[in-house]
Amino acid sequence: MSFLDIFAWIVLLVVAATLVACVVALGVMPGRIARRRGHPWAEAVAIGSWATLICGFVFWPLILTWAYVDAPARRETSR
Repeated sequence: MSFLDIFAWIVLLVVAATLVACVVALGVMPGRIARRRGHPWAEAVAIGSWATLICGFVFWPLILTWAYVDAPARRETSR
């Protein structure tokens, strides 16, 4: 193996590790945001984030939006 082959393998490993780190960061982000904001369904947001990343990333922006949106408080009606 020449130096160029070894260098190519090192670059390939760094790129693969960066890709894995990005996927993990994207999977964790909505859940952390929801927990930090005190979202009532923070665990569901976290699970939804990982599920949508595994299933193709299509609904991930929706889950991220959900992490920022709280459920409205119920208004008490006076009778």
